[in-house]
Amino acid sequence: MLNIGQAAQASGISAKMIRYYETMNVLAPSTRNAAGYRQYSEQDLHALHFVRSARDLGFSLRQITDLMALWRDTHRASAEVKRLALSHIQELERKAAALQQMADTLRDLAQHCHGDSRPDCPILSGLAPDYSAGTHSVTKG
Repeated sequence: MLNIGQAAQASGISAKMIRYYETMNVLAPSTRNAAGYRQYSEQDLHALHFVRSARDLGFSLRQITDLMALWRDTHRASAEVKRLALSHIQELERKAAALQQMADTLRDLAQHCHGDSRPDCPILSGLAPDYSAGTHSVTKG
């Protein structure tokens, strides 16, 4: 059995986050020794590694809770796991597209900036809301 510090080190999840995951019911509450300290078994470590892997892939706590339930259910249908994964892939791709659009906009603004001693700066102008056009978004240009 490991204490929370040892479990944290072995799993790469901080002790604070382990306690949080237990509070949020992502992980089952740990067993306690006679002094009331948390103790973690090999099975608990597997669950911690599972959570760490899922977090590294960007799954939300809700999704991880669902995945943990499916992982523990030996009679699960793999179709449900695949549905969750495909849904998450779509969300990651939407986020990646939004990030790429932000990078493209900023790159365009930076390309139009002379970067010299002049005070005019298309980057700052592009970040400022254009109230005259009735919009509050960043404009390219």
